[in-house]
Amino acid sequence: MTTSASTVVERADDRNRYEILVDGKLAGFTEYRDHEEQRVFFHTEIDEAFAGQGLASRLVQEALTDVRAAGKRLVPICPYVAKFLLKHEEFGDITDPVTPEVKAWLRTRLG
Repeated sequence: MTTSASTVVERADDRNRYEILVDGKLAGFTEYRDHEEQRVFFHTEIDEAFAGQGLASRLVQEALTDVRAAGKRLVPICPYVAKFLLKHEEFGDITDPVTPEVKAWLRTRLG
């Protein structure tokens, strides 16, 4: 993942999420679960103390770039990720639709 000044995006596989850190502090994350060749994004959150700095966009951009590099496809259940994709059509070729089957599968994984 990349670094700029004091901001870093990292994939935290043990927590099934990508995290964005500012000066070493967790500023936010986007959560996923892997379903076969798909990475299903279901929640993105930025701490209020870091709001308005464009961190969510950077976080999702780098997460989706990593999905592409891993040869996976993505499913945008998370409203923020879905909104991001409307403005970033370059990820359209690796985006799968949100289906009732994927939602049902995710519910079983999240309990």
